[in-house]
Amino acid sequence: MKKRIGIIGGGQLGKMMILEAKRLGFYVVTLDPTPNCPSSSISDHQIVGAFDDPAAYVELAKLVDVITYEFEHIHAPVLEALEQQGHTIYPSVSSLKTIQNKYTQNQALEAAGVPVPRFALVESVADIKHWGNAANFGYPLMLKATLGGYDGKGNALIRDESEAESAFQSLGGGTRQVMVEEFCDFEREISIIASRGIDGSRVIYPAAENHHRNSILDTTIVPARVPDEAVTKATEIASRVMEVFQGVGTFCAEMFVCRDGSVSVNEVAPRPHNSGHYTIEGCLANQFENHIRAIVGLPFGCVELRNPTVMVNLLGESDGVTELHGLMEAYQDPCVKVHLYGKETSALNRKMGHFTVVDYTVEGALEKAERAKGLLHVVGV
Repeated sequence: MKKRIGIIGGGQLGKMMILEAKRLGFYVVTLDPTPNCPSSSISDHQIVGAFDDPAAYVELAKLVDVITYEFEHIHAPVLEALEQQGHTIYPSVSSLKTIQNKYTQNQALEAAGVPVPRFALVESVADIKHWGNAANFGYPLMLKATLGGYDGKGNALIRDESEAESAFQSLGGGTRQVMVEEFCDFEREISIIASRGIDGSRVIYPAAENHHRNSILDTTIVPARVPDEAVTKATEIASRVMEVFQGVGTFCAEMFVCRDGSVSVNEVAPRPHNSGHYTIEGCLANQFENHIRAIVGLPFGCVELRNPTVMVNLLGESDGVTELHGLMEAYQDPCVKVHLYGKETSALNRKMGHFTVVDYTVEGALEKAERAKGLLHVVGV
C-alpha cells in the first residue's frame, strides 16, 4: 500500500484530506506557495513553491508514492511528464486536462451521452449574437471562460443582445478562450459526490441541494428536495461521469434539475467539493476519507446518509486578521458543528469555514442552521 501522499494545494480541501490521511497513519507532503496555509500545521512536510514551478512538482514527486490535488487549476504539462516517468497521480492527468477546460469537459460529456446544456466556442461579439438568436440558443445566454474561474468568477450572464459586448470584454474575449452555453431554466441546483477506486469500484453519495449567494455556495441541504425521479437520473449521471473520466478519487458533478424534469451537468470537479462538506457529519465515511481510500487502493467506507444534514459556508465579512464571533452562542445548540479552515487573514466573501447541523428532519436542520447563521460571523480585525 502507498504510504506517502503528496497533495498539491494547502487550502481547506487539502487540510481535510490530511486529517483523514493522518488518522490512517499516512505521511503527507503539501505543495503550496503560502508558508502558513491551512494545511501547514498538520502536514508532515511542506514544499513552499508556486503552482506553476516545475521544480516544486519534481521535488514533490521524489518525496511521495502518490500525488493528488485539491483544485484543478494546476500545471498539467509538468504532471503529465511526471506520470510518463512512472509517478502515480490520481485523478489521472488525462482526466485533469480534459476537465480543466470547460469546453473540452463538455465535449467529453456530450460524446459519452451525458446531458449538458448546448454550448459553442465564440471568438467575437458577433458570434455571441449568432448563438443568442432565437433560432439557435436564444437569450439569456451564459458566457464562460474555458480556463480558470471559480465561485462565479469567469462567468457572465447575457440577458439580451445589448449585454453581449460588455460580457465578452469582461471575460477577456479575444485574448482568452470563451464559450457560450444555453441557459438552463432550472428549478434546483444539485450536486452529487462520487468516489472511484483504482479497480473501478465506486460509491455515490446522496444528492445535495445547493443554494448560492453572489455566485458563491451558501447552503447545502441533504437530502435534496427534488422528485425521486430527478435523484435517480442524477445518480445515474454521476455514475456515467465517473466512467467518462476514468478518474481515481473523489469527484463532484454539479447539475441542474430543470423545470421540465430533465437533469443536466453544469460542471465537474476532479476532487472533493465544497458541497460535499456535509458528508463529514452526515455520512459514516466522508468525501475526504473516501478520496484517500481511493488513491491508496483501500475499499470504500459507507456513504449512506445518517440523518438530514445542512451545511452553511462561513464567509469573511471584512478584511484583516481572522476572528470568529458567536461560537459560544452558536454552540448552545449541541447539533451545530463549526469547522474553521485556519486562514490567517479574512477577506470579504472569502471562504473561512463552514458549519453543519444534523437533525431528524430537513426542516429541523434548516431551522437550527438559520439560527446559527445569525450568530456566527468571521471578521477581519
